[in-house]
Amino acid sequence: MVVCEDCDNFYRLTGYLFLNMRTWKFTFILLLLILSLLCIMILESPDSNLHVIACNVGQGDAILITFKNIQVLTDGGPNNNVLTCLSNNIPFWDREIELVISTHPQKDHYFGLIEVFKRYKVDNLLYNELEASSPDYQALEKEVGGSGVKVIRPYTGQVIRVGMIHLDIVNPPQGFTDPNANNIGIVDVLKFGNFKAIFTADVENAVSDKLALLPEVRNVNYLKVNHHGSKNGHSENLLKALSPQVAVISVGRNNTYGHPHKEILEMLKKYNIKTYRTDLDGEVEVITNGKDIWREK
Repeated sequence: MVVCEDCDNFYRLTGYLFLNMRTWKFTFILLLLILSLLCIMILESPDSNLHVIACNVGQGDAILITFKNIQVLTDGGPNNNVLTCLSNNIPFWDREIELVISTHPQKDHYFGLIEVFKRYKVDNLLYNELEASSPDYQALEKEVGGSGVKVIRPYTGQVIRVGMIHLDIVNPPQGFTDPNANNIGIVDVLKFGNFKAIFTADVENAVSDKLALLPEVRNVNYLKVNHHGSKNGHSENLLKALSPQVAVISVGRNNTYGHPHKEILEMLKKYNIKTYRTDLDGEVEVITNGKDIWREK
């Protein structure tokens, strides 16, 4: 019988190396995962430009504005497609929206906000205190009530600052009422450096003509076209005052309203305004550094 005096030591060494290899393998995989996560975070890190994104939500409005780690969302559209827009344009680790604006209580503007409030922490909500009896709007108010969000009531002349984003509220006037909910919609002018954009909700011609008289709305770069391009939503007086470079129409493909109406498209063409439509172009993103603007997609 041959006795191996070093066998025990050999077995111990072999076992140690085997365990060490498993430890090194685990450590290597862990480091690889951490490195991959860091790369993803670097690639998804926001740049120093302002992004204005007209989400493709069908026949409705949802406009996302991002600057670095700040987000402002105006309306949520008629469905939950806004969630796809948010996930595509906000880093996955950022679950906070600094300001949500609900322009008026119509389903094609507010419905998607119900899920937004469930899935994101919203710091501030700008919306009109209006009665709406629909179960969906009551569901939104329930989410708002339980979220701890700071509620802000809009009025003409109000100025809201969210970091470097500057918003001038130009509609509705304080105490203004109208049986037509479209006309009490929140209209704001965004300023970022030398860049100006106006978001006009669904206000109609009578309000458009009043807006045209305000110095704050003159010579904007970007227009979110009133009421999905409805012919009763945009007066020529307002378009001449705005004189935008870019117009975006948030509208659903083959919608039953015939939006955008031919009259509005012809008016935009008459003034040589570059026009994008979410029904034809999908999600429309315009980017600015505060001086120059360009379209990303």
